Amino acid sequence: MPSRHVDANYRFIAASNELNARIAQRQQALSLYITLLLGLLAALVAFRPEAGQRVPVEWLVLGFPVASLCLVFLNYKAERALTNLRHFLATLESIDNADGSLPGYNTDARWAQGANRARRFHDYTGAMLVAAGNAVALGALLRIYPQQASLDAPVVWITVVVAVGCVVALLWTSRLSYRPAA
Repeated sequence: MPSRHVDANYRFIAASNELNARIAQRQQALSLYITLLLGLLAALVAFRPEAGQRVPVEWLVLGFPVASLCLVFLNYKAERALTNLRHFLATLESIDNADGSLPGYNTDARWAQGANRARRFHDYTGAMLVAAGNAVALGALLRIYPQQASLDAPVVWITVVVAVGCVVALLWTSRLSYRPAA
């Protein structure tokens, strides 16, 4: 007859592996974002207009806020998945451990708070990349295409508003982080 502990151990290992996979996906989202930014920036610079020719770069510039929004969505998805998995792991860590004789990474606030503080740097990184990437895009747009990118152009304001919103959302994401039950 199988033991309840064996079943819980297998489930814990599977959930722990899934947690590690989700952390890796979160890191890959940053790599994807950087790749998109560099590709869009290269295209923006490469489409320099020839004498008297107008290039519709406004559509290209909108790729920067779209990429930023995608990073926010992927970051949110990863944070929700990590939080759910850590709740599950905490439940498994609590089985037959009411006396607290075994340490619990997900049930002890000391460990969870440390992990959350460390993961916060991922949010800072994402926020800085969004701010810098959109600023560089706007700078290139204003410098290379001044006739199409005045400060009152809708594409400029859309990019600024979306970028600021994305920075705020990325910094806010940490509020979703797992916290052990009191």
